[in-house]
Amino acid sequence: MPSFRALPPSLMRQGARDRVDGDQNARRIHVPVARAMVDCGVYCDGTRLPGKYTHAAALNKVREIEADGRNAFVWIGLHEPDEHQMQAVADVFCLHELAVEDAVHAHQRPKLERYDKMLFLVLKTVTYVEHESMANAREIVETGEIMIFVGPDYVVTVRHGEHGGLAGVRKHLEASPANLKLGPYSVMHAIADHVVDTYLDVTDLIETDIDAMEEDIFSPLAQTNIECIYLLKREVVELRRAISPLATDLQRIGTDHDDLINVEIRRYMRDVLDHTIKAADRIASYDELLSSLVQAALGKVAMQQNVDMRKISAWVAIAAVPTALAGVYGMNFDNMPELHWTWGYPAVLLLMATVCILLHRTFRHNNWL
Repeated sequence: MPSFRALPPSLMRQGARDRVDGDQNARRIHVPVARAMVDCGVYCDGTRLPGKYTHAAALNKVREIEADGRNAFVWIGLHEPDEHQMQAVADVFCLHELAVEDAVHAHQRPKLERYDKMLFLVLKTVTYVEHESMANAREIVETGEIMIFVGPDYVVTVRHGEHGGLAGVRKHLEASPANLKLGPYSVMHAIADHVVDTYLDVTDLIETDIDAMEEDIFSPLAQTNIECIYLLKREVVELRRAISPLATDLQRIGTDHDDLINVEIRRYMRDVLDHTIKAADRIASYDELLSSLVQAALGKVAMQQNVDMRKISAWVAIAAVPTALAGVYGMNFDNMPELHWTWGYPAVLLLMATVCILLHRTFRHNNWL
């Protein structure tokens, strides 16, 4: 019988890893774009055309309509696509590879970038996490991301996170043909306006938490929980990172990209910019207020510690008197005051009680107890 030589263990492990990697790559390649696609619509003269389309068929339909001299564009929405799915869409719409990489990996700062005739806008989405009390809360604001690719005849939106869905925005736009007639950049404005409006809503709710925390800190009988203040401070910092950088990029829309965006859309975007600045100013004021509350809370804690130390010192002083007398009479000496007197023991106890009562009344009078 023929003999077979066993492979070395290192080669066997390498072969197993190659098979696993190959299987994973095969599964990744065969995941269709439809799995990540939320919606895909073709819009002509402000109206959505009936029917369901793939991303490639939708773009072909738009090009056919444009060949007839009419205006049309496609809006495709994706939710957390993987590299293969995003690359398949990028190949059809000729998206820049750097923007595609940002859209896949997410965790981007708010920004606006231009690639030839395409704008790439990154927006941070925020939502308020309901909680019964600050003491039990672990998170107050949850963030996500929306990336928007806008070209001459297409809009590609990529959403990361479980909140911030755009179904309501799409429905509202489809009910307003006049806005959709303005082209793909009307979709960019509608999404940015929706996201920025949520900033204002979340800041209103955050203000309620800050007011409650402020009332708790300056309440004389309430115990101060500094960890809650730091939690609010952390969430406000996260909001500031999500909102503040956006204002600078939105200002550039009206100056640097007037060849892409018409006058009407730029007017609408100025309104979005105003709301963004308003939200950013709120966050800045909250940040300063929380810094002041941290100092106030630390002062209140220090005051509470001083009161506790005074109480402890008063009780220690009261306890020192019987301790000292008991220590003296606990010594083994024959010649001690009143040692053989019949009323010596009661007299010493009475002396201890008298001194302790006097000390207690004195400390109470001085508000140490």
